[in-house]
Amino acid sequence: MKPYVKAIALTAAVLILPTPSSASDAAPIVRPVDMLRWQERIFRNSTVYRSVVLEGERVLRGEANDSASALYQAQRINLEETPYLHWRWRVESTLGSEIDERRKRGDDYAARVYVIRDGGLTFWRPKSISYVWSSNIPAGTHWANPYAGQNVHMWALDSGDAKAGEWSSHSRDIRADWREAFGEDIQNLDGLAVMVDTDNSGLSARAWFADILFSSVP
Repeated sequence: MKPYVKAIALTAAVLILPTPSSASDAAPIVRPVDMLRWQERIFRNSTVYRSVVLEGERVLRGEANDSASALYQAQRINLEETPYLHWRWRVESTLGSEIDERRKRGDDYAARVYVIRDGGLTFWRPKSISYVWSSNIPAGTHWANPYAGQNVHMWALDSGDAKAGEWSSHSRDIRADWREAFGEDIQNLDGLAVMVDTDNSGLSARAWFADILFSSVP
């Protein structure tokens, strides 16, 4: 499989499913992501994903060793109803200060969360935002993926090892981030994915994910 596939092939596995019915306008809409309904997409070797109990709670753990595979879910997400994505993640450590994540040989991360939109009529042009726990790029920075270019936008939310071993929580306005990344106003996503990958560097990484959900409120 060609190298660029790691960045964009997740979308090829995403099928459009019916949008769930709306909840009452009077109450916030919350749509948890079923942590047991992931499918695996292997790019090079298989990252080991397991449902585990960590400090008394059930979470998803990913362990990569010179590997790159993602867990994805194909589902239509109505961003007009639930534009906010929430999750927690935790890394054992990042991949070190020598990793250059803006280059192909350094395109590895201890933790990623993707939001994916297929190309619609232009089905050959899927796009995604990959939120990452960066090894050394400052939090808040975003850039084009070195393999896929402008079709996949990387976005550092945490950086370095200062918070390694601790949970870090995030809430993102996907429509706002999409406008900033691609200059487009979108109403739907077609799927999401999580990933721990070290295939370019040949290193090892371990991360945990929890409480992934979409909601109508920040």
